[in-house]
Amino acid sequence: MYPFVRMAKEALKYRNAPALGIFDTHVSPHVCWPWDIDPWLELNNGRTLTLYDLGRIPLSLRTGLARALKENRWGMVVAGNTTRYRRRVRAFQRFEMRTRCIGWDARFVYMEQSMWSRGECSSHIIIRGAVTSKKGIVPPAEVLAALGHTGESPALPDWVNAWCEAEAARPWPPQM
Repeated sequence: MYPFVRMAKEALKYRNAPALGIFDTHVSPHVCWPWDIDPWLELNNGRTLTLYDLGRIPLSLRTGLARALKENRWGMVVAGNTTRYRRRVRAFQRFEMRTRCIGWDARFVYMEQSMWSRGECSSHIIIRGAVTSKKGIVPPAEVLAALGHTGESPALPDWVNAWCEAEAARPWPPQM
């Protein structure tokens, strides 16, 4: 089940937190609860993806994106991701999540998130997200203008561009 209670807690916890700029990092503490684990008593890989929402939603509140979404009747979707898992997170283990925007292109905004525990990164994800309206994808430049940002995107890291190129070459729908 989706962690609605945890999401509400995060929204309430950070509702009055200082505003963040577009490229600032939102940092939040979390705990791996028994309902987050798999049969090996560690954070389930699919649950990890769900928990990353707990970083993106507060970031959207703190940057003003949530307000812009509401005012313009826009939605927010994940259009793709790539995740690297490197360290186990066990039941009841505390971890820190870090979330930030790293840039955008003509269609998508790229978010970087990571989970840290005991000084080591346990997982890292790049999210390719889109803002949507009834007409389809809203260009990131329009979204950023609604946030009062007029600058260009910083160059995306080479490895993110390589992932984007690999995704563009991937057949869709899958040839099964």
